[in-house]
Amino acid sequence: MNKVLSSEELMKFIDDMDRENSVMQFSIPGKGRFTLVLQEEDEQSIYADVKKNPQLEWMFKESEEQYSKGLGMTTSDLLKSLKDKEFK
Repeated sequence: MNKVLSSEELMKFIDDMDRENSVMQFSIPGKGRFTLVLQEEDEQSIYADVKKNPQLEWMFKESEEQYSKGLGMTTSDLLKSLKDKEFK
């Protein structure tokens, strides 16, 4: 078990973690023992969702087309366009 004495040392251990070295046990004096498990992010999650759902894929394409034509609205513009009575 590794003994961690500084945040820099902990960050070095975390930086060294990968798919093959995904579990680390360490102790911090005065705090206790810890087990850290690396769970890799699924970088393809949005892409996979779009491929599974044809309607979602269509919505993304439609949105991209409208954005490229300048047909869009920022969140600020949307909020400005709403009237107080719409929230009552």
